[in-house]
Order: sequence, then structure tokens, then C-alpha cells
Amino acid sequence: MLDQVGRLLGYEFAQNAIAAGIVVAIVSGVVSRFVVARNMSFAVHALAELGFTGAAGAILFGVSPVIGLLTGTTITALFIGTLGVRVRERDAVVGVVMAFGLGLGVLFLTLYPRYATEAFAILFGTITGVSRADVLLLVAIGVATLLALAVIYRPLTFATVDPEVAEARGVPVRGLAIVFLLIMAAAVAEAVQVVGVLLILTLLITPGAAAERLTSKPGRAAAYSVGLALFCVLGGIFLALASNLPVSFYVTSLSFASYLVARFVVGPASLGGEGRRRGG
Repeated sequence: MLDQVGRLLGYEFAQNAIAAGIVVAIVSGVVSRFVVARNMSFAVHALAELGFTGAAGAILFGVSPVIGLLTGTTITALFIGTLGVRVRERDAVVGVVMAFGLGLGVLFLTLYPRYATEAFAILFGTITGVSRADVLLLVAIGVATLLALAVIYRPLTFATVDPEVAEARGVPVRGLAIVFLLIMAAAVAEAVQVVGVLLILTLLITPGAAAERLTSKPGRAAAYSVGLALFCVLGGIFLALASNLPVSFYVTSLSFASYLVARFVVGPASLGGEGRRRGG
């Protein structure tokens, strides 16, 4: 098995997969921390579904599905951010936008005269099929995403922990919410390359949810989330290279196992120790 993996690592497709996986894992891990803290799991699902609609539309009009994916997630983020930033409004807006977008995606696939293999590949992820150009595009999107998140990190953390107080002190809570939705859109467009639209929650929610069980400190939680995402993505790629099973299966399995360990084994002891230190 190790010999097989070693031989495959000499091929460009495996090297591209690992490079893309590292970029996607870092971006997903950082964003996941805020997705969980801000209760935006449903929004992630909507961004993924309408990203697929964008990809289907791009294929219909002869454009790269990756560009369509990014366009679909960006437009969706702007709709959600403009129409419903508050939690009590957001879920309803997400549901309305997602339903319309899915109907539009079905229309695009119906109008496409041939079998849309590229669109269906986006449903399940194609990390072992990315080209060097795809990797460079992912790096560019990843760098832009992380830079944008770094710029708003402190006020976003404040608005996430206590939005009412942050708004009272002049923090542009609504603007930050829209910017973060756009950051989520870019992260979704990247993560789809690994696990596909149908399994997007595993990278943009599970690492953050597991990290939340390990520590209550925002900075440390973000680091844990990135570490878990890297473990799941790279572990999934190496296991897929050693077998004939899809990468997405291994990534989701490792993510689920990591969450269970964080919740039931490591998490209680870790949080208990932090609580004792704060109490002392």
C-alpha cells in the first residue's frame, strides 16, 4: 500500500491534489470557526446548492464551471446578506433563495443538450482531477479570502461574540455580516473541489464544531479547526490514493470521527481544564 502511494505521488495529478487540498483545508478551517460561532450552517448549504446552479449555468453557456460556481456563491451571498442578516430573518431568506436557485439549476441541466459530466462532478468533488491551473486559481482565491478575513478578524470576532454590544459601540455589524458571507462564498467554491456540493458541510462546519469542543478561546479554536481540516483532507487524499474509494468518503469519515473524539473523549477534559484555570 505504501509503495503504491509512493509511486502515485510521483504523478502530477497526485501532487496537484495535495497542493489543492492544503489550500482548501486552510481556508475551510479558518472560515469554519466563524460559521459555527455565527450559526450559519444553513447558509453554507444554500451557498453550495446555488454554487452548483451557477456551475450548471456556466456549462450551459460554455463557460468554466469553476467560474460559474464562484459567481453563483457570490450572488447568493449578496442576496442573503442584503435581505436577511439577523438570525431570525436569515433562515427564511436562505430558504427562499435556495428554493429558487435549485429550480434554476434544474432548468439549466434540462436545457443542456449533452450529459453534463462537469456539473455532476461538482456534486461529489474532483480533487484528484484538478490541473495545475486549477491549483493556481485556488491559491489566488485562498489568499484573497484569508487576507479579507484578516482585515475584519477583530471586529468580526467582537460582532460574533456579542453583536448587540458591538453594534452599540459603532461596529458595522450588518456590513461585516455581508463581507463574511462573501468570504464564505469563496470558501464554499474552494471546498467543493474536494468534497462536492452534497458534502460541503463536512469541511465548512465539522472542523469548527470539533474545535469548539476543544477550547473556548477564539484564536486557539481557529488553529485547531485548521489542523483538523488539514488532517481530514490530506488523510482523505492519501487513503484514496491507496485504494479505489473516493476522496470525499474518506474526508467525511475522518471529519465525523474527529468530531466524535473531540466531543466525547478530548473535549470535556480540555474545556474542564480551561474552566478551572479561569476560575483560579
